[in-house]
Amino acid sequence: MHGRPSWPCRASDRSQGLIDEMPVWGPLLSACKIHGNNELAEIAAKHLFELDSPDSGSYMLMAKIYADAGKSDDSAQVRKLMRDKGIKKNPGYSWMEVENKVHVFKADDVSHPQVLAIRKKLDELMEKIAHLGYVRTESPRSEIHHSEKLAVAFGIMSLPSWMPIHIMKNLRICGDCHTVIKLISSVTGREFVIRDAVRFHHVKGGSCSCGDYW
Repeated sequence: MHGRPSWPCRASDRSQGLIDEMPVWGPLLSACKIHGNNELAEIAAKHLFELDSPDSGSYMLMAKIYADAGKSDDSAQVRKLMRDKGIKKNPGYSWMEVENKVHVFKADDVSHPQVLAIRKKLDELMEKIAHLGYVRTESPRSEIHHSEKLAVAFGIMSLPSWMPIHIMKNLRICGDCHTVIKLISSVTGREFVIRDAVRFHHVKGGSCSCGDYW
């Protein structure tokens, strides 16, 4: 509810008082990232930082919001705040079960015995979704090979076409991966059920059960 397009664009005194009493700052920060409301994102981040949680998620998200807005100094300041508090970035992992064996992936993973085939499949999928208008951002290679993308490619390789692909993720799925997986579901006809740190995502036919709010 709080992440709907009109909500992050304005916060009345009444709604501000309400959210002060509820644990919604994390979802609000995510919504601000989606809708580009940097001013409200700063307010949400301030409250999250004051909680002194050891979780790095809100810090990394705010640092990315600043970076995307071209505010590299502010982004660096958030990362410095993390270091000063002794907070380390949580490594992202995705895992899935195939034939009673759990397969674990991390960004830019090279440990899987089928890593070359997985990356080849992922590159093929990325090429297909490019025809739907997807454009790769100028991001590090590790973002192109995020753990959930590797898991998706492996699932398509390993499981029959009629079987939904179930993936677990220890962190919140990033916006780019969410978009990519929706497009992959559209071009392949595959169904994905992904459980990240926030919620379940049931992706089918190019859309997600979360309605792009998570």
